[in-house]
Amino acid sequence: MFATSLTWAVAANLIAARAARGLAVRFQWSDGYLLLDAVFLVFLLAMGFAVLEGVVERGAPMRRTLGLPRRPTAGAEWATGAAIGWGTVLLAVLPMALGGALHIRFWLEARSWWLAGLNLATAAVLALGSEMAFRGYPYKRLIGAIGPAWATVVMSVVFGVAVTYGQDATYLSVLIAILLGAVLCSAWLRTHGLWLGWGLRFAWIVGTGVVFGLPVTGVDNLSTVVQTRAIGARWLTGGDMGVEGALLTALLLVAAIGVVVRVSGDWAWDYTRPVLIPAGYPMDVAAPAAHVEMEREAAAVASPAAGLVQILPSTPQGRSVEREG
Repeated sequence: MFATSLTWAVAANLIAARAARGLAVRFQWSDGYLLLDAVFLVFLLAMGFAVLEGVVERGAPMRRTLGLPRRPTAGAEWATGAAIGWGTVLLAVLPMALGGALHIRFWLEARSWWLAGLNLATAAVLALGSEMAFRGYPYKRLIGAIGPAWATVVMSVVFGVAVTYGQDATYLSVLIAILLGAVLCSAWLRTHGLWLGWGLRFAWIVGTGVVFGLPVTGVDNLSTVVQTRAIGARWLTGGDMGVEGALLTALLLVAAIGVVVRVSGDWAWDYTRPVLIPAGYPMDVAAPAAHVEMEREAAAVASPAAGLVQILPSTPQGRSVEREG
């Protein structure tokens, strides 16, 4: 089921890209290509995973299958993930700014603001599609097959290779992508839902591409109002990969795993601990044969037929029963 669902995710990505490209050309809306691509991807993933889950469990709720359960803390989880993602990006960009490696240009035309809003919507849907494909149904099936530890290692490697494939990637950028995948996997393991990881991934994309105008895994078409070039040592700026190729980002992502574990303690208690089901075992233990024999012998000795009962008179025997005098 893991292999099938992951294969469908790859196919859905290709189909979504072709469909979005066709509609963008047909209606001459090139600005909305990425948004259409993300929307089609989410739709195809949802339909495909629902069909696969129906093979295993008929009538399974769609939201549970997709990893988006309805719960009162969903908004708080998403916002917490967004805060972690934004803080990590901010700390990764700060050394570049202090070192004078960032060269920024602003485009304040009305069209730039329109594209910025469009890119925010694209980032939200794109982040959801990424989490559904890598931490949703396939990840849950892989956990059921090989356990959470090895499933996290495998899925993090798959995520790292997938997001850097075809880009100007380095060994460091692939490692950073793998560490980012581990952070997102830990978010699911601590909450058994995609809300926390979705918020984190959204803030990562928006903070890097829209707010700071840097490339997101080698893609720089999300920057509209702010466009930034990072010039300097590759270990500091990440080169064409942006913060996802800088050395400091790797250290920050390792720390982010600890932050995710720290802030998700209550949710881990509420949503991941196993349900306690009252149960018991019969405690009727047969008595030893020797004990049974002893009880039988004792009952035979205490039987009324084994002896006589003497009834004594009720008046004193040493005195006359007649009245004196």
